[in-house]
Amino acid sequence: MPFQAFLKRFSSLAMFASLAVLSLVTPPTAHAQSVAGQDALYLKSLAATCANCHGTNGKAAEGSSITSLAGLDKNYFVTQMTSFKSGSRPATVMHQLSKGYSDAQIDALARYFSTQKK
Repeated sequence: MPFQAFLKRFSSLAMFASLAVLSLVTPPTAHAQSVAGQDALYLKSLAATCANCHGTNGKAAEGSSITSLAGLDKNYFVTQMTSFKSGSRPATVMHQLSKGYSDAQIDALARYFSTQKK
């Protein structure tokens, strides 16, 4: 085997070995943090769909007739969204918008807005 080919093969093996060792020593929390970060970003993006009417982070403009979602009780939020979705609570737009959310998304939104300061 020529020396150049040996060096090329050796450097590939060294790189593979380095990656293998790194994967063994990378703390498992790094992946968990990455997943948590993705979940937080997804949740913030989902909540942003409410911002046009209810304001950023659910804080409606002062004096607005639109309900502020920030700080609402989680169960109250879920109940209202479910009522909009079923059509049992009358609305101008929310009965249509609420049908676009799964129950899991409604629950996630409820958790998010319940943690926001009023």
